[in-house]
Amino acid sequence: MHEHPGHEWWRTAVFYQLYPRSFQDSNGDGIGDLDGITRRLDYLNDGTRASLGIDAIWLSPTFPSPMKDFGYDVSDYTGVDPVFGDMAAMERLIAACHDRGIRVLLDFVPNHTSDQHPWFQESRASRTAARRDWYVWRDPLPGGGVPNNWVSAFGGPAWTFDEATGQYYLHSFLKEQPDLNWRNPEVEAAMHDVLRTWLDRGIDGFRIDVMGMVLKHPDLADNPPNPEWSEGHSDYRQFLWTNNRNYPDVYGAVRGIRRVLDEYEGRMAVGEVFGTPAEIANYYGGDALDGLHLAFNFQFIHESDLRGGFSAWDAPTIRRIIAASEEGLPAGAQPCWAFGNHDRPRFISRHNSDGRGDERARAGALILLGLRGSPFVYYGEEIGMVDQLDIPEERRQDPARHHSIWRDPARTPMQWDASPGRGFSRATPWLPFGPADISVAAQEHDPDSMLSLYRDAIWLRRQERALLEGTLELLPANDLTVAFIRRAPGARSVLVAVNTTGGTTTLPMPQPGRIIIATERTLDSSLAGSLLRLPPFSAAWVALE
Repeated sequence: MHEHPGHEWWRTAVFYQLYPRSFQDSNGDGIGDLDGITRRLDYLNDGTRASLGIDAIWLSPTFPSPMKDFGYDVSDYTGVDPVFGDMAAMERLIAACHDRGIRVLLDFVPNHTSDQHPWFQESRASRTAARRDWYVWRDPLPGGGVPNNWVSAFGGPAWTFDEATGQYYLHSFLKEQPDLNWRNPEVEAAMHDVLRTWLDRGIDGFRIDVMGMVLKHPDLADNPPNPEWSEGHSDYRQFLWTNNRNYPDVYGAVRGIRRVLDEYEGRMAVGEVFGTPAEIANYYGGDALDGLHLAFNFQFIHESDLRGGFSAWDAPTIRRIIAASEEGLPAGAQPCWAFGNHDRPRFISRHNSDGRGDERARAGALILLGLRGSPFVYYGEEIGMVDQLDIPEERRQDPARHHSIWRDPARTPMQWDASPGRGFSRATPWLPFGPADISVAAQEHDPDSMLSLYRDAIWLRRQERALLEGTLELLPANDLTVAFIRRAPGARSVLVAVNTTGGTTTLPMPQPGRIIIATERTLDSSLAGSLLRLPPFSAAWVALE
């Protein structure tokens, strides 16, 4: 069925990020796999309100890989790594998802390959190799040393010297992840063919890894110093990534990817991008909307990753993030929100310094699902999973743990029940489990649980046209509360209200209404007259009359 502009499926979808290694092990090796995901699809959406109600899943990389960066070092873009299964398992998963009305997104990694990829093996063979220019090679500086001051996201110079050919190659991440040269039209064409291969196999779209880095300054100019950096902080933040991220030439590559997607009906892409709201907006393609369909706004996680630290959970910060996004996007575009992912600490752990992280997470669920835009839920968020920091050194996996970040705590296996294997595996899991009292089994029949809140909100969102496609109007508020109204012609309006503090607050109601969902059941009767009473760290959706 042809999708009319403005009514595409992804505009109303709730997405769910799956980290395949950590969702469900089907073969007893302690590592999650594709058949395991297929076994758990009814949990995500079986067509009834007993399931979570997810519309689309994003699979973190499943391509063949040496796993130096757990799949983000790709050695074959068209296959499936044996640790996850085979192509038949992928086909079974795609078919089972489509049977349930669930769309499937793959994680496309265009900026770099593994150093074991045949392309790079050929490129490094000699300076005259046919694919030499498929990667970024440069001579040492005249006095010796690296070609510029760019820093790897994992720490240290973004250049490694190749003794055999006497040149450096660029790697924005690990040295085992050499950057492709997207200024070479053969590279761009090859990557477009990768997209077509998967689109022909029935994939519905892609999450594109570090989209903003695939085209850098043509002269590889030095980056300027970061005035907010000081000794003792990560060297990742020592320079502003002016010349190797969000460089204007990248938007041409974005439009090229969009043209490939437009060859197929109903397909889409969401980009992992970083920057200011204006920089994020550029990826949509301006008034023509000929760029990415969606671009992640991570500002609820960190407003500036080059400054470090995480965004505060307070009313002024939340209101500022929402307002900036709404003001910056071109007409017809919509935001894409996430409160967590495989690279960052989980929401509760980021906001738990006073032990109230769980309450904030419940309110966060109603914000995430109430905002205008496309929400992405990170696996386990819906049951309140927290970072597992008690991981012995010998069991730590993340290659970045000795550099700028440590991501293992947010990647631990999904907890289905409280059994020794948590319902995930009968073997020792690839990472240790979190607390046993956090699980699907403990929450699925508890109407007051985090899981019930997510499930109820997702299904309720489907019924409220204002939440699916309405405008967003931020209401005047104080430093304690955030409130906005979603409006759509011919549908009832919905007020979303959040108390970000540890005290009870009240919010004047713009018109009479009825609470349709809240983080606390006591809120069901708390709408008295013209005031909405909000207990500490609570949130509510109010249907306006």
